[in-house]
Amino acid sequence: MTNDQNLKQSVLDELNWEPSINSASIGVTAKDGVVTLTGNVETFSQKHAAELAALRVHDVKAVAEEIEVKLPFDVKHGDAEIAEAALHRLAWDSLVPKDAVKVTVADG
Repeated sequence: MTNDQNLKQSVLDELNWEPSINSASIGVTAKDGVVTLTGNVETFSQKHAAELAALRVHDVKAVAEEIEVKLPFDVKHGDAEIAEAALHRLAWDSLVPKDAVKVTVADG
């Protein structure tokens, strides 16, 4: 096996070992130490966990994370509605200073 194939397999093994994600829907490619993660997961925390798992693998120099979050339900909200909800939630949190966080929403 080439180094790229070994690295890809090591990342796949690490993703399979990570209990917080379902690795079956995540694809991996590797070239010269750069790993690309593709596919989809159900939550942003799973997306983040997959990236961290890949970064834990020895010889991974960089991770290009292209995983899409596909929520497990059919309800869709527009970007404006999501941004407004985020602003309202931040306003209710007394630990977050007013106007300290800027919200950006793209494609849900």
